[in-house]
Amino acid sequence: MSIAARRPRAVAVAAAVLSLLAAVAGCSRADRAGSAVPPENAAPAAEVRLGYFPNVTHASALIGLDKGLFTKELGSTKLTPVQFSAGPEEVSALLGGSLDIGFIGSGPAINAFAKSGGENVRLISGATSGGAQLVTAPQINSPQDLRGKTVASPQFGNTQDVALKKWLADNKLSDVGVQNIDNAQTLDQFRQGRLAGAWLPEPWASRLVHDAGAKVLVDEKQLWPEGKFPTTVVLVRTEFLQQHPQTVQAVLRGVLAANDLAATNPAAAKTAVNTQLKTLTGKELSPEVIDRAFTGIELTTDPLASRFPQLAQDQVIAGIERQAPDLKGLVDLTALNAVLEAAGKPKVDDGGLTG
Repeated sequence: MSIAARRPRAVAVAAAVLSLLAAVAGCSRADRAGSAVPPENAAPAAEVRLGYFPNVTHASALIGLDKGLFTKELGSTKLTPVQFSAGPEEVSALLGGSLDIGFIGSGPAINAFAKSGGENVRLISGATSGGAQLVTAPQINSPQDLRGKTVASPQFGNTQDVALKKWLADNKLSDVGVQNIDNAQTLDQFRQGRLAGAWLPEPWASRLVHDAGAKVLVDEKQLWPEGKFPTTVVLVRTEFLQQHPQTVQAVLRGVLAANDLAATNPAAAKTAVNTQLKTLTGKELSPEVIDRAFTGIELTTDPLASRFPQLAQDQVIAGIERQAPDLKGLVDLTALNAVLEAAGKPKVDDGGLTG
């Protein structure tokens, strides 16, 4: 073959190589991590491990489990519920690959994304807005009354811990001690007079009010526009989302069904939550406590994504992180909006955080 005959083939090969290199160079972090279009032949997962807390702020999960809503939507996929007591533990499970999807607080969701360099998790839905309060001893009438005293939050770096420490910083209360204590122990220590108060999710804020004589000093709703802020969201491992989009949509249909039940039949929703809490903790809530807890929350699949940049900055103000992470790529609402569209419901906004 002559040189003239070989030249077109060489040019074609070179062009193909350059095209490939350009494509590789053009890939962003989000492209590599989770924005790729899932394969058309992606099969449902054999199993999905679903994390949640035994809290009223995780009512969507508790209702879905009690009423078999997730199981119904998942079909042949095995559902394995996994209980956690605080967000940082669940983050470790997600990043370690022992959990697939989790109901989790907004703070730990941000941390999971940041710790993995924006690679390993995606926020795919909201679950609960509201449902967190700073409750205190009756004699505490203002922020200044807390000086020199001790208050509690569930765990270092969790959603309520960040909210508490940010509020203390805003009010220049550097002399207030913060202890990270399990919610049940917080109730006991408050009764014993060892704590002046605690920033807690539901139902624990209501338990301190009804069972231990606390009063509300701050309802976190007061600190956010329209009283809306994401207390609980749904996070998924990026790899699981890529490999099993059908299973992810099935779980989200279960979330939507649980929220719809709560909206149309609140009594049945409360009973379902109480049944699960009794199974998980050995004790159900009194009617007064669960009624009060439900008045403070809104079950919604909207993750209120536009709030997340402020939540990330709050971690810095609270002294939890040195700098706020870049949250571009955190949110992927493709599966959720497909589910909402199929149900005839409005789509939700990604707050500009989709990669």
